[in-house]
Amino acid sequence: MLEIGLYGLGRMGGNMARRLARGGVEVHVLNRNVQVARSLAGEEPKVTAHDGAAQLVAALAPPRVVWLMLPAGPATDGAIAEFAGLLGPGDLLVDGANGDYRDAQARAARLGGIGLGFADVGVSGGIWGLDKGYCLMAGAAAADMARLEPYLKVLAPSPDTGWLHAGPVGSGHFTKMVHNGIEYGMMQALAEGFALLGAKQEFGLDLAAVAELWRHGSVVRSWLLDLTADFLRGDPSLADVAPRVADSGEGRWTARESIDLGVPTPVMTLALMSRFASQGKGDYGNRLLAMMRQGFGGHAVQAEPGATRGQGG
Repeated sequence: MLEIGLYGLGRMGGNMARRLARGGVEVHVLNRNVQVARSLAGEEPKVTAHDGAAQLVAALAPPRVVWLMLPAGPATDGAIAEFAGLLGPGDLLVDGANGDYRDAQARAARLGGIGLGFADVGVSGGIWGLDKGYCLMAGAAAADMARLEPYLKVLAPSPDTGWLHAGPVGSGHFTKMVHNGIEYGMMQALAEGFALLGAKQEFGLDLAAVAELWRHGSVVRSWLLDLTADFLRGDPSLADVAPRVADSGEGRWTARESIDLGVPTPVMTLALMSRFASQGKGDYGNRLLAMMRQGFGGHAVQAEPGATRGQGG
């Protein structure tokens, strides 16, 4: 019988627990909001909720596998420290959330010193993974990978597709980092293209119809285009959507790595810069540009609505 502990039941973690359970795995879950874990256990017969890490570990038969799906940073650091004090030699701790590959390497070395295995798994699939399966990029030692493989086969689209032993610890998160950098570039290209189509008003192009057209036979057809076609069909103006795009961190790591390795990645890096601009992080620089133009050429400066220039206290 396969069993696993899963800590973190957000949009990804909760659906991963469901897919594992529906695939026959006994899933012991933990969440910072305990009620979320209890609700999931009430929904899925093979899911058991626990109130704390010690209770979850005690419910698993050694050698144990505990999978974390928590935000990178303090939340993951704290969980790893807590489980390191509860798990025993031969147990395996898996970090399946987005994380810096260098953190994974350091954690593996530290945990290995007390006899614990560690694996990093990049997970792609979003909210569709429950039904369609996840794409899984695993970084692990060979022995740890052998233990992890049965769970990946349940989570993946099929036992033979959608999962990969990418290499040693760190390679899973590194591969997912580059994957997300590519994702940034693809999204940016689609967004810019449809903005350009919409700006050519004399042609009155139906953006939803163009998106649907490109889904069939075009070299740019993709899942991202499928999603784009869906929401353009519902609301092509997107008037109620704020023009602000968040970045989760992996785009920054990808840009940093390209500099460290001396590998040019202009598309991915510029896509990241565009996200920064959408967050208002270019506004001050643009104000300076406007003032420079006024300074050397006497060009007019447009005031912000409601702002009063030149009045100090």
